[in-house]
Amino acid sequence: MTQQTPDSQPWCVFCRIVRGETHTEILYQDDLVTAFRDIRPQAPTHVQIVPNRHIPAAAALTPDDAELLGRMVAVANNLAAEEGISRSGYRLVINNGPQAGQSVNHLHLHLLGGRRLGWPPG
Repeated sequence: MTQQTPDSQPWCVFCRIVRGETHTEILYQDDLVTAFRDIRPQAPTHVQIVPNRHIPAAAALTPDDAELLGRMVAVANNLAAEEGISRSGYRLVINNGPQAGQSVNHLHLHLLGGRRLGWPPG
């Protein structure tokens, strides 16, 4: 399923993935979100869950995006179960801005698991 939204950005790698323009393993896609494996995994399970419309960062979210955020977390929870990491535990991370480690300016939720994850994370 290829998603096209009016605010999709031609230069954004995550928008290109949502549109089906790159060779990426899509694990889930619906009208609001797309989930795919990270190309540089930081854990045995490392999945990105992104909104289909271009939102540059968490700081750009509004109260109208509550359903979108809920869907992102629900998809992450379902994928954690499918990946077999629900019982052992997993981490959900949203980085906002370069100091926090955001490397793609398109909101994304990391699903990480499959090994012991240290704390603090940075």
